[in-house]
Amino acid sequence: MQVKVKICGITNLEDALLCEELGADAIGFIFYKQSKRYIDPKSAKEITRELLPFTLKVGVFVNEKIENIKSLSDLAGLNIVQLHGDETPNVISEINLPVIKAFRIKKGFDFNILNQFTNCSFLLDSFSTTQYGGTGQKFDWNLIPEEYKSKIILSGGVSSSNIQKIVTEINPYAVDVSSSLEKYPGKKSAEKLKEFFINLKGIK
Repeated sequence: MQVKVKICGITNLEDALLCEELGADAIGFIFYKQSKRYIDPKSAKEITRELLPFTLKVGVFVNEKIENIKSLSDLAGLNIVQLHGDETPNVISEINLPVIKAFRIKKGFDFNILNQFTNCSFLLDSFSTTQYGGTGQKFDWNLIPEEYKSKIILSGGVSSSNIQKIVTEINPYAVDVSSSLEKYPGKKSAEKLKEFFINLKGIK
């Protein structure tokens, strides 16, 4: 099964439609106001209502109040909630949409922590002391336990130049790509997007 693709940090309809046309399975919107790729929910709604019904619309939240997650998800027309902060398992149980829980990985990370989280998918990203995701930096993928590789969503430094290596050596369930496909934060490069999907679809 071909790895699924989420393109994150979308802020405009043009980029969203191109990602969809090229084969993205999911489009990601960041509702964390400190992000350079922040989009307000009303603007996200203007985009999600133009997307095809089977394209997943994912909202990224960081340490947000549960009631805000619910209301913003409804307003923006989301299918999936991605929690990219320090949320506890209790938060997941109170959200009535499918949840992706992100974990920021560095040397010494205890993967047993994942066992505390149920009813959600796992996204593995690079650890940073200054920001929650969006660093464009990869972590040491050798740290990923074998039993998780085919189940995870891989983020952090995923690009056209390493997507073939990722698929052949890790073969994750999905990849989450943002900064490597941009002209600048919040604006995707059509050339980089096309190159990424050409490289992905060229994998035997």
